[in-house]
Amino acid sequence: MKKYIHYLFAGLLLTTFYSCKKSTQLDIPNPNVSDESNFWQTSNDALLGINAVYGNFYRNGAPHSRWTPFYMDIRSDDGYSTSPWNELRSVGGLNITQYSFEVNYDTWWHHWRGVYRANQVLARVPGITMDQALKDRILGEAKFIRALYYFNLVTIWGNIPLILQPSLPSDKPSQVPQAQVWAQIEKDLTEAAASLPPSYTGNEIGRATKGAAYALLGKALLQQKKYQPAIDAFAWLVTGAGQSLYDLVPVYGDNFKHTTENNKESVFEIQFKMRPENSGEDGPTSNVGTSRAPFFAPPGHGFNDANMNRWVVHEFLKETTAAGGRDPRLAATALYDSTDERGPDFTLVYGSTFTSKNYNNDIRNRVWYRKYLDDYFRINQFEIFNSPINFRVIRFADVLLMYAEALNAVNRTNDAYAFVDRVRERAGMRKLSVAMPGLNQVQFQKQLEHERVMELTGESVRWNDLARWGYFDDAAKLAELKARDPEFNNFVIGRNKFMPIPQIEIDINPNLIQNPNW
Repeated sequence: MKKYIHYLFAGLLLTTFYSCKKSTQLDIPNPNVSDESNFWQTSNDALLGINAVYGNFYRNGAPHSRWTPFYMDIRSDDGYSTSPWNELRSVGGLNITQYSFEVNYDTWWHHWRGVYRANQVLARVPGITMDQALKDRILGEAKFIRALYYFNLVTIWGNIPLILQPSLPSDKPSQVPQAQVWAQIEKDLTEAAASLPPSYTGNEIGRATKGAAYALLGKALLQQKKYQPAIDAFAWLVTGAGQSLYDLVPVYGDNFKHTTENNKESVFEIQFKMRPENSGEDGPTSNVGTSRAPFFAPPGHGFNDANMNRWVVHEFLKETTAAGGRDPRLAATALYDSTDERGPDFTLVYGSTFTSKNYNNDIRNRVWYRKYLDDYFRINQFEIFNSPINFRVIRFADVLLMYAEALNAVNRTNDAYAFVDRVRERAGMRKLSVAMPGLNQVQFQKQLEHERVMELTGESVRWNDLARWGYFDDAAKLAELKARDPEFNNFVIGRNKFMPIPQIEIDINPNLIQNPNW
């Protein structure tokens, strides 16, 4: 499936078409049109169905395309927005007042569209007579993707419905306790891990694997602070049967380029491909690129809607490599006046020096997220809405750090060191076991928070990290965020941990209740 997703037209929203004969009231179905009555018959239908579930990833509000990074990165303490679009800027500013504006609504309903498509596969494919192994795999893929959508829905909005069957227009679902959503995520991923293959070959590369299911399961368990079960899930990739499949690639920056995708460090990534933009949805010539880059690129090459706080750069500079140099991850993470440590005369911004951009003094202090920008091949160009760079939803480095976090949480701090060491050594840093031996549990956790900034900034994990570590529920911890990011002065404990549900959804469904204090 690598870069070649085949589509089911109309996005599986299959409709019966009718023709009328003269003035009679008789409706005669067109036998040449696919609808619910004649689809879902063959193994090819099942494959088209699951491919359409993957196809939803190209929508603006789906995971890790255009809008989700604003929720996970810009809303966090490492990011902020200078967008002239007030509503978009308000997401990062934690002061949203228009709950139904495009970004919030698209993110909500494109996630639910993904759930709907997965539910169709899970409801219809079991009844198809076909190869059992292929059927099990397709159902496992649908469960994995449904769990991924629900992971985002429950961490962005908190109080959501749990829909497990194909929806009908008349449905008005109620919200369920968050624990019930998490339980379904765990169930889906446990069952997916049991039926998915460890790997694929050829054009099938990019589909959900057993390792992806175990990694997302571990991440979901860790988010709930179920540490030992999380350890057990991560272990399949780190020390268990799947360990030979994953490793860290030698060059850190290769994780964010389209020329080095689906490598050994990739646990699951969304497949994007450059095609003409604005070419429709769910068809053979659809734009299947990601439109993230224009919103994250600096002036002259993008809309300059997303910025990184300068404190992240200073965090990188706190420690040198074992050879006395600068952490190489900084240059891959941040685009600013000294991405090249020799300064603005040597730092290249889309092929031209930072100095030549004539940025004013205010912008010289600005930093942009560099990961997933096309600056290495779109030289002196403006970013457009069809970037081909796959988004790495889960990298093995992230798994190693999450595994270490869970081990530390169950008082296995000494065991946890080795997995942080692997991540640091790839970057040329001294082993943590050498640089900071003998840390206690609290100290090790604090150091892990630093390590995750160094390794994962700009990869849409920060918001959930902060939530898991209690920064949104504790006034003292919240004060740390305010010191790093003034936008957190707008954060109200008991409100801003979750986004407001789009008001249009509240208006049409009387069973939905708005999140507290919105």
